[in-house]
Amino acid sequence: MERIDRIMENSIYLEKQNRLDELEKERIYCRHGLDHAISVARIMYIKALEQKLSFDKELIYAAALLHDIGRCDQYEKGIPHHEAGGKLAERILSECGFFEEEIAVIKVAIQSHRKEEDESGTFSALLYEADKLSRDCYRCKASDSCNWTETKKNHKISY
Repeated sequence: MERIDRIMENSIYLEKQNRLDELEKERIYCRHGLDHAISVARIMYIKALEQKLSFDKELIYAAALLHDIGRCDQYEKGIPHHEAGGKLAERILSECGFFEEEIAVIKVAIQSHRKEEDESGTFSALLYEADKLSRDCYRCKASDSCNWTETKKNHKISY
């Protein structure tokens, strides 16, 4: 996955991911680092295979790696991370050799990954579901003060 390697080496990606790690180092709730992004990617890919969806593996990994890239702007500038992330992803993906059509699909998924999609099987819905399933709420020490509803929390291993 050559273009995924390019994302991982992209200067904007590295700068934002390193800054995010710094901003969240004392965070008691779920963090949004590389381990989270990789978990989201793997869950997306598994779900796509199980549902026989024909999404390209590189698109899945690109969306997962970049879906929280706007968190720095949320923390530091008050811009919702899904909005900032869409803009950052567009630039990073373009620099990494993705085509306009691919960028558009990934950008829409990133910008809508905070809301539940009605239509199962879409790329956006797949990102939303994987993002939520990646969380280990069943063993979280901060679960009592988390703002996720009980119905949204993962109380058991699903994937």
